[in-house]
This record gives sequence, structure tokens and C-alpha cells, in this order.
Amino acid sequence: MPIHFGTDGWRAVMSDSFTFANLRMVAQAIADSTLADLRKSGNLDSVNGDKPAIVVGFDTRFMSDRFASDVARVLAANGLKVLLSQADCPTPAISFAVQDLGARAGVMITASHNPPRYNGIKLKSAQGASASPAQSKRVEVYLTDNEIQSRGPNLMEFSKAKERGLIEKFNPIPRYYDHLRTLIDFEAIADSDMHVVVDAMFGSGRGVIAGILQGTGTEVHEIRHRLNPGFGGVHPEPIAKYLGALSAAISSGEGLLGLATDGDADRLGAMDEHAEFVDPHKIMALALKHLVEKRGMKGKVVRTVSTTRMLDRMAGKYGLEIEETPVGFNHIADHMMKGDVLIGGEESGGISFKGHIPEGDGILMSLLLIEMLAVRQASLRDLVQEILDEFGPAHYKRSDLRLNRPVDKKQMTTRLANDAPASIGGESVVEVATTDGAKYILADDSWLLIRPSGTEPMLRVYAEARSPEIMAALMEFGEEVAQGVS
Repeated sequence: MPIHFGTDGWRAVMSDSFTFANLRMVAQAIADSTLADLRKSGNLDSVNGDKPAIVVGFDTRFMSDRFASDVARVLAANGLKVLLSQADCPTPAISFAVQDLGARAGVMITASHNPPRYNGIKLKSAQGASASPAQSKRVEVYLTDNEIQSRGPNLMEFSKAKERGLIEKFNPIPRYYDHLRTLIDFEAIADSDMHVVVDAMFGSGRGVIAGILQGTGTEVHEIRHRLNPGFGGVHPEPIAKYLGALSAAISSGEGLLGLATDGDADRLGAMDEHAEFVDPHKIMALALKHLVEKRGMKGKVVRTVSTTRMLDRMAGKYGLEIEETPVGFNHIADHMMKGDVLIGGEESGGISFKGHIPEGDGILMSLLLIEMLAVRQASLRDLVQEILDEFGPAHYKRSDLRLNRPVDKKQMTTRLANDAPASIGGESVVEVATTDGAKYILADDSWLLIRPSGTEPMLRVYAEARSPEIMAALMEFGEEVAQGVS
């Protein structure tokens, strides 16, 4: 079965296509690609230096530690020095270690928020960002190399690699903590009286937020923080439908703020003191307001095409440039590496801000939310209402609609743009964008995004409306488009 890297690596079902044999081939391709880059840059001698060539980490999924060890064995067999996490850890911690230690790349064994039967690889660039499309393509090219296919991957015994200094275990958390302390106001947090419920969803963010908050006086109640490779039978995705345990903990008085991170802790979801889910759109808007008004920070605001336009209205008020990208944090990372970006984020909960690595980070954003509440001495519910009063209202909905047949994404996007309606729900369509799918923007700043999947027969329909009535009209229009295709 062909192995293809998506916007954030390769994911597949374990024992189906995600096998030790296939994983070793991917690791060999990563090794060959890395060595080729080193030869091209004239830095091949640096492989034997003090710096690691590649940092490897893993999450809490079944066999992730074994998979990570095998990746390290293949890389070491190719002469590459590997730093291997000594325990499961968040993806952002590994990404930071890559940048902090001057490594050439990073490998994280994780399927992120996908169901328990999946596992995968996230490939990281030297900047700590997701690998660029070009970097991923090079790995795919080496995967199809006939010589590699015939001889198979190089492989070294783990103990021998350790003896030769090619594999070294390390703890990425202390240096990651040191970095987070430069980005978050822990003095303000210590001066407050915070009661927080942290839901790791059995993922590799477990214990990390509670650990860094030790000594601040913050009362942290952790749930779903034990090792459970099956994630309790729930997808480790921090959205309302999977956060029943967090809702129950808040409702029973365990805390006044709920924070949830996904399987590898690069995404965030939150709940207020009434156990009401606060989505990433509102979290990003709150963060922008806090960074500008309380910290006096400036810079570009970057959001994906499926993320709230409240950010556009806020950027207009603050005199900040706003940039819209296709779906995927890698597109946001490109802007963060090239320009002065204040904050970047996407609707799925991956958010980062100035001073951090170009990577979504659920740990960082959880801590920033705690800082916000501490500085303002207000509840999350009050802060959300304040944002909506000033820059809303904003009702958001997403629906993934199955089709009877696959569609060509580019052709369908062009057709949807050319056949754009004059109005939806009585509001004029004033702009049509094709950044990623077809996006109809209405006169009242409501919008509908119809985004055909490039890999499966599905239309992803996103809508944000200024009223429930417009929301209903937008979603109805999206459903009619799907029915027309079927």
C-alpha cells in the first residue's frame, strides 16, 4: 500500500498499513532525505558532532514507545545521532527540542486526535514546524526508491546504538518548561486563586500543565491523566462531544475552568464554570484581545479559511494586518517563520503566538487562558460574553457530508465559485474566496465555506453567522450542494 504524507505527516490503522515493516521503511526514507540534505549543504561531518541530527518522541498510544525505538534504531543505523524521549510527551515539547537543540529534524510517533486504532508519524522541520510539503515530498520520493525497496531499511540493535552514542534518551520537559516561563505571566497566576480542571484525554499532555503550575498556588484537578492507550474508547479530540468527563468534573465543583488537550497536546478545548464548551474560535479571539490590550503586543494575525471572522473585526480595530490561509497549521507556520506574526490559529484548536515555535500548542494556550483569567480577575464565561458583545455575535457550525462519489476538489471549487448565489437567507453574497474550497461571504460578515475533500468522497461545510436564522440558511444551502453532487 502506498504511503503518503499529508499536511502533518502519515497516519494509518495499526496492523493494517501502520506496521513495523512500513514504519522502518519510512524511517529509512527520513534518514536518506536528511543525509542528502546534509551532503548538499556540506554539513555531513556535523552528524558526528555534539548536536543531535533528529529528535524522536512519542505519545500514549498502543506501542508508540516501541515504534519510536524502532525509528531511532533505523536512524542510528544510518549514522544519525538521535535524541529519544524517555517517556511519552507532547508534540510541542518535541518540536521545541528540535529548534532548541539545533537538530535537523524531528519525528513524533502520534496519530494526534485520531481514533485509538490509528498511529502515525509527524515529521518536523529544523524550525520546529511541521515539515514543509517539499520536505515531505522528498521523503515520499525516497520511499519509492527501488534500491531501498529491494535492500530494506538499515537497522541497528538498540543497545549497540546506545553504546556508540548514536541514541541517547532525554527528558524534553524541563527545557520546554523554561521556555514557557518566558511566555506566560506566572506571577499574575500566583497572585490569583485559580481552580482548574485539566483533562489530558489520556494523551501525552498528561501531568504537563499541573507540573508547571506547581508552586503557583493554582488548584489543579486532573482527570483522564493515567496511561490508557485506548483513550477510554473516546477519540482524544477536545471538542464538546468527547468532553463529557470534563463537563461532569466542573458540574460537580472540581473547578471553575476546564482545559482539555488532544492526544498529543497540540490542540486545546475549554469549558467555562457552567460546563459550557468554549471553542477555539473564541479562545483565539480572547487571546488576541489579551495580547494586544494587556500586553501591548503587535503583529500580523493569521487564521485558516475555516476560522472565525471575529478576528478580522478585531484586527481592524487594533490596526493589525490579517492573513487567511488554507486549512492546516503548516500554512500558518509558514507565515510565522517569515514575518512578524502576533498570533496564528485554526478552528481545530491549534494556536500559537509570538515568541513560540511555529506550532500549535495546547499546553501554551491553556496557560495563556489561565493568565487571562488571573489578570482580568474574571470568569471565562464573562470574558467570552465581553468578546461577543464587542465583536460578535458569532454562531459557528461544521458538518461533514458524505457523497456517493468522489469529486475533483479543484474543479468543484471552481464550479462553486462560478455559480455563487446572489444571496443566502436574504443576505447578499458580497465576496467569493477560493483559498481552500469555495467561501461565500455575506454582507453582514456571515460566511459559508464548502470545502471538498481531496482524499475521500466528502464535502466539509463550515458556517459562521450573525444570527441563528442565517446559520440555518447557510447550512441548508451547504446540504443542498451536497445533495446535488450525490
